[in-house]
Amino acid sequence: MKLFADWLPLVAFFVLYKAIDIYAATAGAIVISLLMIGLMRWRGLAIDKMQWISLGLIVVFGGATLFLQDERFIKAKPSLLYMLFGLVLILPHLFKRIYLIEKLMAGRIELPAHAWRRLNMAWALFFLAMAALNAWVASAFSTDIWVDFKVFGTLGLTLAFVVAQALYMGRFMKAEPDESSKP
Repeated sequence: MKLFADWLPLVAFFVLYKAIDIYAATAGAIVISLLMIGLMRWRGLAIDKMQWISLGLIVVFGGATLFLQDERFIKAKPSLLYMLFGLVLILPHLFKRIYLIEKLMAGRIELPAHAWRRLNMAWALFFLAMAALNAWVASAFSTDIWVDFKVFGTLGLTLAFVVAQALYMGRFMKAEPDESSKP
């Protein structure tokens, strides 16, 4: 359900933008985001902090886009969200030597301390780079190109980054004993 709640507003945004315009897309994304969070609450499902933050940003920046009829606000929303993710990861890393990526993956994977440090820094820098890249695409290109980048470019870059991180983490994974080789 969480995955559906995260992706449905983006899909609706893309479809409504292509079918109508940026303002219909923004309104649709706001409404669907609110409905999805409401449905999750009604079903008693956990809603994580980042979902609340994302909802707040879409309502505030989407609302400003609609109220002021200025698409710059909705275009800024992804950069702000990425910047927030990056800062949440990098600030504790730099000042307290706390690696939030390790805490998020606690119990699911074991890595040496230096690997957690690199992984945490890599994700923080990835999010900060995505914030800058979104800001550049939003300001240097047409809204059509920005929407395509928002949907397909960020997805592709994120998937490529996740694969790279999985390959990196794989270097530290211990092989499970083979069941067929047991006496």
